Amino acid sequence: MADPYQNNVYHQGDGEGYGTYGEGGQDGYGYQGDYPSQEEDAASDVTEGHDEEDQMYEGEYQGIPHPDEVKAQRRAARAKARAAADAVSEQEELAEQYEDIMEDCAHGRFQWTLFVVLGLALMADGVECFVVGFVLPSAEKDMCLSNAEKGMLGLIVFLGMMFGAFVWGGLADKVGRRRCLIVALAINCIFAFLSSFAQGYGFFLFFRLVSGFGIGGSVPIVYSYFSEFLQMDKRGEHLSWLCMFWMVGGIYASFTAWGIIPRYGWGFSMGTEFQFHSWRVFVLVCALPAISSLIGLTFMPESPRFLLESGKHDEAWMILKQVHDTNWRAKGEPERVFTVSHIKTPKTQEDEFIEIQSATGTAFQRWIVRTLTLTKLVLKNVISLLGRELRLSTLLMAIIWFTMAFSYYGLSVWFPDMIKHLQNEEYESKLKVFHREKVENFHFNFSLENQVHKEGEYIRDKFIRIEMKSVKFEDSLFEDCTFEDIRSTDTIFENCTIRNTLFYNTDLWEEKFIDCRMENSTFEHNKRGCHLDSEDENDVLIYLVSFLGSLAVLPGNIISALFMDRIGRIKLIGGSMLIAAGCTFFLFLSFSQAAIIAFQCLFCGVSVAAWNGIEVITVELYPASKRATAFGVLNALCKLAAILGSSIFASFVGVTKIVPILLSCVALVCGGLVALKLPETREKILL
Repeated sequence: MADPYQNNVYHQGDGEGYGTYGEGGQDGYGYQGDYPSQEEDAASDVTEGHDEEDQMYEGEYQGIPHPDEVKAQRRAARAKARAAADAVSEQEELAEQYEDIMEDCAHGRFQWTLFVVLGLALMADGVECFVVGFVLPSAEKDMCLSNAEKGMLGLIVFLGMMFGAFVWGGLADKVGRRRCLIVALAINCIFAFLSSFAQGYGFFLFFRLVSGFGIGGSVPIVYSYFSEFLQMDKRGEHLSWLCMFWMVGGIYASFTAWGIIPRYGWGFSMGTEFQFHSWRVFVLVCALPAISSLIGLTFMPESPRFLLESGKHDEAWMILKQVHDTNWRAKGEPERVFTVSHIKTPKTQEDEFIEIQSATGTAFQRWIVRTLTLTKLVLKNVISLLGRELRLSTLLMAIIWFTMAFSYYGLSVWFPDMIKHLQNEEYESKLKVFHREKVENFHFNFSLENQVHKEGEYIRDKFIRIEMKSVKFEDSLFEDCTFEDIRSTDTIFENCTIRNTLFYNTDLWEEKFIDCRMENSTFEHNKRGCHLDSEDENDVLIYLVSFLGSLAVLPGNIISALFMDRIGRIKLIGGSMLIAAGCTFFLFLSFSQAAIIAFQCLFCGVSVAAWNGIEVITVELYPASKRATAFGVLNALCKLAAILGSSIFASFVGVTKIVPILLSCVALVCGGLVALKLPETREKILL
């Protein structure tokens, strides 16, 4: 079937077609290299009254070539290479044409606007990785979570993000980058909002799972989307700057958690069934970056490269013209005319997909056929990543993504857990032990903390309006005692005898009495569930550590952005991963909280350069028709590695630090060496 858009020629208002560039004609795209019509007939107020000498390029005095001359030299080199090649595929021809067009569109206001909008989506992904970790200390008390439930809640977000990356990445190559990103962010916003109001553990777990599924599509789509509006010499640097938004997301989450969660008065309640504490306010605030990005995307166009791959030439041309006009108007040259007349694109399989939809009967049948066909096309695209041309690149990138994520996310969990373990050790070292004490007719009106009472006798004593924190009674006798208005944390009674004792308005329920004998004792108005009513339950150090770790990424981000195109992606990835592996060895010398925090900042600052290089080269290794799919598959593998790493590393906290350090070091060394086998892509045109 002939392509109806193949020979479209776009005309100016005077009815004359555009000129052609090089060997364009009907085989390339129409382009006019200079602008005689603008100089003769379209002089604007901006240029009126200036002669040619006034317009002389400043660099000519220093022998610096004009940017237009540099572009012309690049195009001549590409044309010469194309002429020397035995055969040039349609895909390569389109890539060269598209690169020339993006050079003419320049880099300006449009890209910077898109940079902010997509950066907010990437920021939302960074926030999502921190939300559960910050709310867990409060949520576990608010919803009475067991250790197993806490562990599942910590991993469920990564599980949702893993499936989200795979699904949305595949769909973005078939449905469109912008459309998929809008739907993914909308899902994230809706279910993040619902999770803040969920009172039960089951609903909260489900809503965070679906929220993670939505935001999982942001990373593969954002990088694929933004890269297709960048010319080759801007790509590495500006994709690296985009990575900074993930760091900003971590800082935003840490800062807002620090400012909101400890503020218990910010919540409200409706009876005993509905509680809305401050940590739920924090969950709502964390959805703001996704909401902002979602609003911004409504004003952004689809990727023209995707539209060309889909055979939608008219729409692609209009968007490219919009980019061109927006940038040159902002640069003070509104008289510049977009000179592209037509673009030759390879025939795609989308025609068959459209025909299947229109040839089907009812709306339900069309939906079924559309869904099945789309699923088939996505899976076919995924399988093609293991084809002859892409198999080696996919295998190497899978190893690099997995090893980097395993070490990074594993240590990201291990660092705060290790700090908390050291805190607990220091806390327990100050433990007070009372042995065989006998207390009669005494009124305990002061809190009990970090104490163990063994074989004690408490006769006619009153424990009223106090807090018990980390208190244990062993083999003790309580007779004719009164417990009233008690708040307790980590308090248990083990093998005790309790006679004629009243428990009134306390949170001491039967799980806190282990092998105890109750004789004529009563519980009245017992507090049901768990209660979040003490600031001590939220360790501010957790927020501080995460904040410093995120802030330490800033130098690595700046360095990687400045040197991405100078030293190349491969050297940056391999060198950063090997340096990060060396940093992990210093963890053997860390015996204090301050040392662990310092090594965490060092590790995060080095590893971010590797992350930036990995994300840039992933974009550049794959053609446009498979770019988001490949990024989604590799990002899903990254989240799987994050689940495994965080689970394994957390299990060794308090046991040994040798295993986590060796695992992370070996993984980083393997990934760094494998990265050196990749092809360099800094001067490669996006296919």
